[in-house]
This record gives sequence, structure tokens and C-alpha cells, in this order.
Amino acid sequence: GGVIFTPIMLGFTSIDTLLVRSTGLVVAMFSGLVSSGPFMRRGLADVKLVLYCAIPIIVGAIAGAKMAILLADTMGETGDAIVRLLLGLVLVFIAAMFILGGSKTEYPEPARIDATSRKLGLRSRYWEESLHKVVEFHATNAVLGGTLFLAVGFTGGFFGLGGGWAVVPVLNLVMGVPLKVSAASSGVLLAIGNAAAIWPYITKGALIAVLAAPWMLGQIVGGILGAYILTKIKAAFVRTLLIVLLLLTSLKLISRGVEALLGIDIPLL
Repeated sequence: GGVIFTPIMLGFTSIDTLLVRSTGLVVAMFSGLVSSGPFMRRGLADVKLVLYCAIPIIVGAIAGAKMAILLADTMGETGDAIVRLLLGLVLVFIAAMFILGGSKTEYPEPARIDATSRKLGLRSRYWEESLHKVVEFHATNAVLGGTLFLAVGFTGGFFGLGGGWAVVPVLNLVMGVPLKVSAASSGVLLAIGNAAAIWPYITKGALIAVLAAPWMLGQIVGGILGAYILTKIKAAFVRTLLIVLLLLTSLKLISRGVEALLGIDIPLL
């Protein structure tokens, strides 16, 4: 939810960026809360993975939120322009990771399982309805993944995206977790990490209920529908949808960031 809400609001409105980012975290948090139940009941969200990811994401998210507030207080409109430009570039980078990853990202098979991943027992199985069979997997690169989760939490808290957009690539491309499990586990992590990240914005007074309430209602309905649809559709469609959404939402952000920093107009974007 935050991947859609925050870029659109930052790209097409003049609402204060702190308000947009705090509301984006609420949107993403409620999406995770609503979708967690269906994901857990169907065995798509792996409990061990969620517990392992949660701590670094929470720490990073709180630090990112505090840094966002500091930047807004010290740099004003210039800081807002930098945020928009960087966010657009980040989304392009993540989309490129999925494009270069190819279809193997749907059901990855790691060549080697590291010792840390084995000790933590980061392995599980789930029923893949599109294939009508059980898919087994074993996550790998636990140390690298944990380090990246810290950065993911910081980025999510700073930009107000919630971090789910980056949790999926880390789990899928770095740790070798199937794409559907990565998407489902990121939904549960959204509920945990964003609940912590939003507090610095609340204490700053950067969260307005009138702005957040309509989006929260939409996320409740959309989160339930999305969780059930994910279990039915093919993994290739999920991957394609992620790529398209990331690329499209980056265009306006980059243009607005460049316009504000250089004082030029880019009408085509």
C-alpha cells in the first residue's frame, strides 16, 4: 500500500512530505495487519523468517523516521526535493533487480545453504495452488539478509513506504525464498515494523487522522482481497505487477525532484 500511496502523493500533490510519509506508514501498516491472518493460515508467511527479520527492521525503521524529521527541520523544501528524487531512483533500482533476476526468482534454488541459516532452521514448505503441489524451500545468506533488513527498515521509515517493497527482493533475491512466501512474509513484517516507525512521526505531530482515515479504510478492504488473490494467481504475474508498479510510480517522483532542485520544468513527466 505504501508503495502506491507515498509516491503518488509526493509526486502529484503539494502536501507536506512528513504528513505524506507518516500516512504512508499507516497505510502500509494496516495493509499488513489485515493480510497477516490469511497469509498465516495458508502457511505462506513463514514465522521463523518473520521473527528473524523483525528486529533489524524495527531498529532501522525508527532510525529512518527520526532522520526524515531531522532532514525536514534543517533543509525544508530542498530536503523535500531530495526525498522525492532519491525515492524515484530507489524504485527504479528495485524494479531493475526484478527484471535482471528473471523468472528464476519465482521458485529460487540456492546453490549453497550457509551455516547460520542452517542453525536458525530457516526452512519450510507451503502448498502452491497454481502448481497443485507442495513447494519446499530453505533460506540462505542469513547474515547478509539481516544486515540488509536493517537498511530496509531505515529506508522504509525515512521514505514512508513501510519497507515491504524492499523486503520482498531481499528475501527472494538474496535469501532464496520463493516469491509468494517473500510477499506474504513482507506483509506480516509491515504490520510489525511500521507500528514502530510511525511513533517518531506521531510525536512530531506529523500524522493527521482526517488524512489517514480514508486510506486506512481502503487498505482494510484491499488488504483482505489482495491476500486471498495472492494465493490463487501465478507467481509470474506477481513479479510482472511489481515491476510495472515500481517503474510507473518512479517517473513523477524523479521529475519533481529534478524540477525543484534545478528550477526547471519537465512537462512530459
